[in-house]
Amino acid sequence: MRWNRRDFLRAAAVAPLASRTHMLRALTGSADRMSWYQDAKFGMFIHWGPYSVAGVEASWPILAPNGEITEAEYRALPARFNPTRFDPHAWIALARSAGQHYTVFTTKHHDGFCMFDSDYTSYKITRTPYGKDIVRQLSDACHADAMPLGFYYSPPDMNHPAFRDTSKLSATNYRGEPERPEWPLYLEYMGLQLHELLTHYGPVATLWFDSDDASTQQRYDGQRFVDEVHRLQPAALVNNRLGVPGDFATPEQFIPKAIPVKGVRLDSPDHSAADKMAITVPRPEEFQPWESCMTINDSWAYRPKDRNFKSPDAIIRALIEVISRGGNLLLDVGPQPDGQIQPEFAERLNAVGAWSRHNAAAIYGSTYGPIQGQQAYRTTAHAASTFVFVMDETATEVIVSPINRPVHQARLVSNGKPLAFHPSGKGIRIPLDKSLWASGIPVLELR
Repeated sequence: MRWNRRDFLRAAAVAPLASRTHMLRALTGSADRMSWYQDAKFGMFIHWGPYSVAGVEASWPILAPNGEITEAEYRALPARFNPTRFDPHAWIALARSAGQHYTVFTTKHHDGFCMFDSDYTSYKITRTPYGKDIVRQLSDACHADAMPLGFYYSPPDMNHPAFRDTSKLSATNYRGEPERPEWPLYLEYMGLQLHELLTHYGPVATLWFDSDDASTQQRYDGQRFVDEVHRLQPAALVNNRLGVPGDFATPEQFIPKAIPVKGVRLDSPDHSAADKMAITVPRPEEFQPWESCMTINDSWAYRPKDRNFKSPDAIIRALIEVISRGGNLLLDVGPQPDGQIQPEFAERLNAVGAWSRHNAAAIYGSTYGPIQGQQAYRTTAHAASTFVFVMDETATEVIVSPINRPVHQARLVSNGKPLAFHPSGKGIRIPLDKSLWASGIPVLELR
């Protein structure tokens, strides 16, 4: 759908203002707003759209063509998108089984296709053979199940003529053309769509913007949209990809080697700044809340050709690395074109969930551990307990040092079995038996 200035301003003028009831209390304290998120630790990212029909990555085949599909073919995919086996309750059940405590869904990726029934474009799910609002169904199911739901929304939009000259191929101008006089109209379009997402679908847990251009704040007037999110959904958290400080940082496809602190950029393309962070335990006020988004294979979207799946053990180890440094892991799935999540993903998620259920006390509600930089183990902390994740399968013992408080008890978290321990310098030594690995990576609780 092509917009001219008159059409766009008319639409903006007559847009209905949906009334809503605030289902979440407007929290003013940052710690209060963040508490559920920092307790959750593990979430499900969902990249899904018509691109799944072709089995290609989201948007990038037209931004950086690799010969898989032409832009014309990509644009025609919505006419074939009919996910008749989509069941949002099945997605939530899988996330629950995996031990994931929140979800983030792609409402609009860079291609501009909307998975919600926006009033301001015809390039949307309700104009496909499927014809139903996916975001509506998912949000209703999440709210019924008390599963926090966040919305991914891409500021770049290849379909909107005010974002770029759409007579050209996306690869030539996909970063947008803010120098054109139409640019303010695109920002209005963004505002109208965000208003829809923030007022039509109930409580929104997070807004996950996706733009990493150095001039993001200047181009998109990022503070304007962050302020609008806070006005319409005071409890919603906003990530840091609109060029202004957000509630949490978003390293992509990597895990920082040390606990992130404020002022260090974690999402730079080469993540060199994150790699140079000192391995220390920061004061609480210095800590930078963060979330590493990662894929199960090498793709965000459904790509049947991509068989490079991470093992359940690799995913569990990634989760441990993240939570031991105070972060969240947002693990992605790309549903199939029929709406189901492919068996290889489900198998791995269920395996991770089996381990996380046995060790929940050390994961959820924890914070970064008091001991960092050890080769053989990682730590988290919760109340009076320090939890030790034994990473080295060959270790016959772990020496946990230094311990700032006396240890009165040691046990295996998965079954509560007491463990022997002995003083060792300023810490303790815990002998390890191979049987501790029977249920995967063992987690020890020191009280």
